[in-house]
Amino acid sequence: MNTRIRNVLFHEWSYLAKSSSNLLYITLIPLLLTGEALVVIALVHRFAGTAIASSGAIGPILDRMVAQVAVLSRVSREEQVLAFLVYQFGFFSLLVPAMIANVFSTLSLVEEKLSRILEPLLATPVRTWELLLGKALAGAIPAIVVSWICTALFLAGGTALGWATAIQAVLTPAWLLSALLLSPIVALLSFLIGIVGSARAADPKSAQGAAVFLVLPIFGLVALQVTGLVWFSLGIVLALAASLALVDLLLLRLAVRLFSRETVVIRWK
Repeated sequence: MNTRIRNVLFHEWSYLAKSSSNLLYITLIPLLLTGEALVVIALVHRFAGTAIASSGAIGPILDRMVAQVAVLSRVSREEQVLAFLVYQFGFFSLLVPAMIANVFSTLSLVEEKLSRILEPLLATPVRTWELLLGKALAGAIPAIVVSWICTALFLAGGTALGWATAIQAVLTPAWLLSALLLSPIVALLSFLIGIVGSARAADPKSAQGAAVFLVLPIFGLVALQVTGLVWFSLGIVLALAASLALVDLLLLRLAVRLFSRETVVIRWK
């Protein structure tokens, strides 16, 4: 990482550290989401696990999961239902970086626009792509770390609740990649979408609207797997990661074009 990008990172982090509300949002909301996931899974398994296991609609979906995770063939149908519920957290955890990005990628640029801090920054030797990539990484890196911490807490909480067998079964390479590899890619994608949305935004609310659209595909991924239409095997997860990484690169190029120095200064005055 070159010095100019590193300087942008430290500048953004120092600004973030000054706001207790920002730090609270980064830490508290993801922890609440993780706790909510644990509670929902526990309640569904406790009060509806038997009914779901005996349902004809869920049977083919569980059979497809068992075909991918052979160890589940040796456990009860109710335990398979629990493993199925736990498995969804791999994609659910992608909401953490997406939500954090929805706030900070847009607030960072729009607040600089309103406070007229950006013009002096554009007069420095930092290149446009370095400025935008630095801003994206400044938000994405904390989002990634928090997402990984939430995943670890989810696994620890599930183990404490007696889900050790189900958790051990779902810790497949595909699940680990969806939770660990996709998180950095989605985090960067979220911030780049927010940056592109901020190019023409007049206020933080309108800028955040663009990043909201990323949450919908994440719910779509969960829906595809829950309904059994698609089971995200290792190959599919790798293909999805490669596709999103390409989108990240294209969005960075688009953001650089939108944030040409002359255009930004003229439009934001």
